Amino acid sequence: MKSIFIYNAQILNEGYAAPGSVLIEGDKIAAVYEGASPPSHLLSGAGERIDAGGKWLLPGVIDDQVHFREPGLTHKGDIASESRAAVAGGVTTFMDMPNTKPQTTSLGHLEWKLQRAAATSAANYSFFFGGTNDNINEIHKLDRRRVPGLKLFLGSSTGNMLVDKRESLERIFGETDLLIAVHAEKEEIIRRNTAYYTGLYGEALDISFHPRIRSAEACYASSAEAVELARRLGSRLHLLHLSTAGELALLDGEKPLHEKKITAEVCIHHLWFSDEDYPRLGNRIKWNPSIKTIHDRQALREAVNKNLIDIVATDHAPHLPAEKEGSCLTAASGGPLVQHSLVAMLEMASRGIFTYGKVVEKMAHQPAELFHIDRRGYIRPGYYADLVIIDPEAPWTVSPHNLLCKCGWSPFEGERFRHKVWKTFVNGQLVYDKGEIDESVRGMEVAYTDPTARPLSPTE
Repeated sequence: MKSIFIYNAQILNEGYAAPGSVLIEGDKIAAVYEGASPPSHLLSGAGERIDAGGKWLLPGVIDDQVHFREPGLTHKGDIASESRAAVAGGVTTFMDMPNTKPQTTSLGHLEWKLQRAAATSAANYSFFFGGTNDNINEIHKLDRRRVPGLKLFLGSSTGNMLVDKRESLERIFGETDLLIAVHAEKEEIIRRNTAYYTGLYGEALDISFHPRIRSAEACYASSAEAVELARRLGSRLHLLHLSTAGELALLDGEKPLHEKKITAEVCIHHLWFSDEDYPRLGNRIKWNPSIKTIHDRQALREAVNKNLIDIVATDHAPHLPAEKEGSCLTAASGGPLVQHSLVAMLEMASRGIFTYGKVVEKMAHQPAELFHIDRRGYIRPGYYADLVIIDPEAPWTVSPHNLLCKCGWSPFEGERFRHKVWKTFVNGQLVYDKGEIDESVRGMEVAYTDPTARPLSPTE
């Protein structure tokens, strides 16, 4: 069994930062040693030894919302290309969304994705199952050990995956004990706003109209309806990519995560950008839900710190540059983020917006707990060795030359980050090393444990 000993590291894990070392044997962490002086027999023993030189050792990021575009949309991304961008950014596990072509709304299409990822993914992988107005019978057949949950679109961003029949929503929320993750924007409000602004100004609306059409009102109305359904029917609800201050009133920051039945995610773009960036970046920061005001951004940042929001993710959704052109009604929504999510969060931490411990908590620990992922998300003996080493003093600038996503652009181009991913390990394999990808490494399918069991606390 291959062993790797990482020493002279600063370990950031479970709320502490301290010198230490980690022994990897096979695909798992065999031991974690505290202190600046590692065991001498491991320094001279067999196996590979890596001197971290004081760099930071973190658990790998778990991203619960990506769109890797395979099958059917592979001209702008695929599991192979985007998983390589992921590991370059310290993301070792991803959960892909069902709005592909064909959509992941049948067991056969789910199995195809799992097999494709096994053959091509550099990171660990999992796939949400898409709920529709008429696939409740397929939902009943799902194995909860193999899916993170259901994905429902309660807004119009993904065409015929819109779940808009009240009877269908009642059945899905009432008949499954799977986690239900929702994209919540009220379709009727979006249509009303579109009619209003096109009536005043015509169809050629620029990007500044996007947050007015996909408004805070549309988000709150839809999120509130989902919360009402979940509370009334006892469902397990996860609100994806919150973008407004108002939606935070629907959440509870007092309960520990394992007691919550309603949880929430915020994405990097809603924490980093605001509507003041539209004149500079235009459609490059067009997402659904839209990026909103400075006030909303500040409220979301505070909600992360106050534990109203449980997870930070990306909603990584690549499009070709040509697809991002046009009016706010015609330009594609979404963009690539998975390569820069961790360094962006660390940058915000360096500015005092978050603590470094909070970054690790929201990007590794809590995704693992919220989804009941088997033995990932922490640096603990017996856990899979999904690890990232960060150089905290290696300033670099994002440019097209260092992008790995297939679409070839990033909203962060020109941004200078002070932290850099040095090495990434997936299941004990060094998959990313100082800019180079080991093309032979493949991730594993994520396994989920019994969601009715209480997760262990960090001290247990």
